[in-house]
Amino acid sequence: MASYHLSVKTIKRSAGRSATAAAAYRVGERIECQREGRVHDYTRKQGIEETFILAPKDAPDWATDRSRLWNEVEASETRRNSVTAREWELALPSEISAEDRSQITRDFAQELVSRYGVAVDVAIHAPHREGDQRNYHAHVLTSTRKLEAEGFTAKTRVLDSAKTGGVEIEQMRGLWAELQNRALERAGEVERVDHRSLEAQREAALERGDELTAEELDRDPELKLGPAANSMERRAKMMAEREGREYKPVTERGSVVHAARQARAAFREMRARLELARETYGIEREAGQGRVSAGLAALRAATAKDRDRNPDDFRGRLARVVGRSRDQDDTPKLEGRNYARERLKEIMEKDAGRDGQAAVHKLDGHSEYDLGEDTGREARKPSVNERLKDVLNKPREKLEIDDGREQERGDDENENTRDRDRGEGHSL
Repeated sequence: MASYHLSVKTIKRSAGRSATAAAAYRVGERIECQREGRVHDYTRKQGIEETFILAPKDAPDWATDRSRLWNEVEASETRRNSVTAREWELALPSEISAEDRSQITRDFAQELVSRYGVAVDVAIHAPHREGDQRNYHAHVLTSTRKLEAEGFTAKTRVLDSAKTGGVEIEQMRGLWAELQNRALERAGEVERVDHRSLEAQREAALERGDELTAEELDRDPELKLGPAANSMERRAKMMAEREGREYKPVTERGSVVHAARQARAAFREMRARLELARETYGIEREAGQGRVSAGLAALRAATAKDRDRNPDDFRGRLARVVGRSRDQDDTPKLEGRNYARERLKEIMEKDAGRDGQAAVHKLDGHSEYDLGEDTGREARKPSVNERLKDVLNKPREKLEIDDGREQERGDDENENTRDRDRGEGHSL
């Protein structure tokens, strides 16, 4: 699944760093720093797919010489605490081709050149051989001064200022999301990325009435593992894979991240099944099928998804996630109450009305008749929803007989049923 990441960092002398060392490391080359008198040799570095330099049109010829470029950057800064370079770190979608990854990175880098007049040095990295094999990313290193015909001149204060820096970076974040989404669309992918905060995305989902998406976004941002924890978790995953067992996090941060990812995966699977059922129901109704037939088709479509897997797999994973979350939460709760399921019921009931109650009630191990008794079904002619529940509980042989009888009831009753269906509306 495509995910969004863009971070901006600075290369500061006060932190003991230099632009020459940063450039050499990211592109895997040897650069001698004239200011420090040191040689930074990273020619043995692996996993670098592509490197290139972009500069303004009137830049000097030496701008394409990486060693000369970054030594000139260092020479242009005279203060001990100078910020010599700025790094834009970008996550690249694994769902698109290497050519598309290169092109969208080049387009982003060219926008930096055009917008701020800086020199840009780009390195595209492949996933680490021991890490997540979807982790394609790019390091875009820029000067902090404009590069003109006479060399480096004024500082790019628009990015340094507290008043304008955040606005500028947010606009570049939006551009990077747009470039990725265009590439994903060209590749025929359904997934899209969003550069906005989780809270902003949730508010937008509520405004358009998409409560399921809003519920999925009602979470904290994913915790950053950090280099040390990430290395430990990566080794644990490799060990579990070699031994043919389930991966279990070995750090506290890893446990939190793993639980959050499992919960999101379970929610996405539940949502995919619900959307499949809705789509199937709508198609069947448009084709002229009655509510009962369309409802049965929707139910079959939802339950047939991933038929080769054990039907209890999804419930088991969800139960493990909920159980782990409950163990990690020290907040007092009423004994025997499953808050995750309660919240799930609220979503389904709000979204699907009484049919949603029936679906959750049945998942809890009860029959539709139990639900009817709890809600006080009156002695009257069953509604279409109640007839659907009755049909779902009949043996297959009985269902076939009743379907035959239904055909013999005549055109008048069918017409009355259609009128009643139009009056009630549907909840799928």
